[in-house]
Amino acid sequence: MLSRLTLSDRFSNGFECLGSETVINGVAAWCDPLGGLYLPDLSLLVVSDLHLEKGAAFARRGRMLPPYDTIATLKILSSLVSRYDPKIVVSLGDNFHDRVGSQHLPLPLRELIREMARGREWIWINGNHDPDGTVDLPGSSVDEMFYGNLVFRHEPKLGEAAGEIAGHLHPSATVRRREKTVRRPCFATDGSRLLMPAFGVMSGGLDLRHKAMRGLFDHAALVAHLMGRDRIYSVRFSNLLG
Repeated sequence: MLSRLTLSDRFSNGFECLGSETVINGVAAWCDPLGGLYLPDLSLLVVSDLHLEKGAAFARRGRMLPPYDTIATLKILSSLVSRYDPKIVVSLGDNFHDRVGSQHLPLPLRELIREMARGREWIWINGNHDPDGTVDLPGSSVDEMFYGNLVFRHEPKLGEAAGEIAGHLHPSATVRRREKTVRRPCFATDGSRLLMPAFGVMSGGLDLRHKAMRGLFDHAALVAHLMGRDRIYSVRFSNLLG
């Protein structure tokens, strides 16, 4: 049964956030309902799979989609940055939907990213959609980052679970609530590894029971932190539908 998490915290901007606290390889973390992971002891905010300029990438291939995905995603990211005021922001790959997305990013959107990055360290992890890094944006582009007990990368690696925070697979989970089936993006962790939900507003999800997830988690310890409208719901893997 889906249960409401009672943990809440009030941040400096006065916003009360019902998030979910977890621990990855000994490091405390907050799963935020907007899709970011905050590590308070490190003053570090993690997001994954922004897929910026996805609409533009489809348009370049002749498929016209509404062109508002990038500004919508960046506004949510801006809210998270304002909420936590982190010293470090790490974006875990597929930051842009294709190799040329950052090169063609319109100037007002570029300025929005520069404003968010001002006064903090910004790390772009390279993904399979954007392996060449970013163009004319603040921060550094790297393939992976080791920081304390943690490693940040785009694609999870089998056999290298301890402290890994990764994206790529866009985890989601399904539960039954009030006689209805509900499928939501989620943070997935067994305490050793954590997979991030996709942050981009036009990104889909892959169920935790999908074969692509095999071997990544200890199912006995696995918890899905599902993203609700304004809070996180934490459900053990054994209680998920699938």
